[in-house]
Amino acid sequence: MNFRTLDLNLLRVFDALMSEGSLTRAAEVLAITQPAASHALKRLNEAVGEVLFVRNAFGMTPSPRAEALWPQVRSALAALQLALAPGEFDPQTQAVNFRLAMTDATAALLAPALVAVIEREQALCNLRVLPLTTHEPRRMIQQGEVDLALGHFPETVTALLAAGRHATLRHARLYDTRYVCVMRRGHPLAERPLTLDAYCAAHHLLASATGRSQGYVDQALTALGRQRRVVMSVNQYFTAGQVVTQSDLLSVLPLAFLPATGHEGQLLVRELPFDLGAMQVNMLWHMRHDTEPAHRWLRERVLRSAGVQP
Repeated sequence: MNFRTLDLNLLRVFDALMSEGSLTRAAEVLAITQPAASHALKRLNEAVGEVLFVRNAFGMTPSPRAEALWPQVRSALAALQLALAPGEFDPQTQAVNFRLAMTDATAALLAPALVAVIEREQALCNLRVLPLTTHEPRRMIQQGEVDLALGHFPETVTALLAAGRHATLRHARLYDTRYVCVMRRGHPLAERPLTLDAYCAAHHLLASATGRSQGYVDQALTALGRQRRVVMSVNQYFTAGQVVTQSDLLSVLPLAFLPATGHEGQLLVRELPFDLGAMQVNMLWHMRHDTEPAHRWLRERVLRSAGVQP
């Protein structure tokens, strides 16, 4: 590629196509015709010396070279835009819709504080909270289904850290908590130590936002050569609290999420007889939103709602 003769507008088309996954949508974003976008892509392929996108049933699939190029191209375009037209976001005059994916427990913790911020700042933004049913939210973020995903994403965060500057997603830690065992007051195990044998002999409720039949507890028990009997699996922490307070089932919940059950005062908390490690709740977003003033404003408010100083 001869960079001296490269038309930088081709990089804008490349960036839009990577973001949208469709030549039609990329053209709409750039306010150009689809033939013009197609011609620009052809010129870019010629400049790079290989085909960067392949058509599929839903749009365009980027090649490995395109995936590798995008973080650098996106970062360079964002820096250039910020230098030439930094812009600011005025939440009182600019109406913006944001989509946030999170579990009911995370929403119960953060939504009240976020609403308080919006009311206090008289912001015109609207927040739409969508259910989070996966521990791997990269696809929904990359495809633009949500602006932020908030939750426990250990595999995703590990992958992002490994990718370093090549990662297309960004993340920020919101808070840490730990797993505890909860039972109803008056439970047969309430007045004696919770040993591993007693824990495994009891019946259990699994709270899993993803609907999986096994969770981190089962993985830890398997490593110890033990297992448990899961009588019921639910996908909401409120439901988990409701069931546990009216049965002899045990459940394992993040300590910070107990208020989301609506039954915190009726639950006894016991430390687990095995180690699950800490639970980290993170905020994830796409790099294309890194420098957008409205998205920076939102991320800062989420951090403050979680008690983190931006």
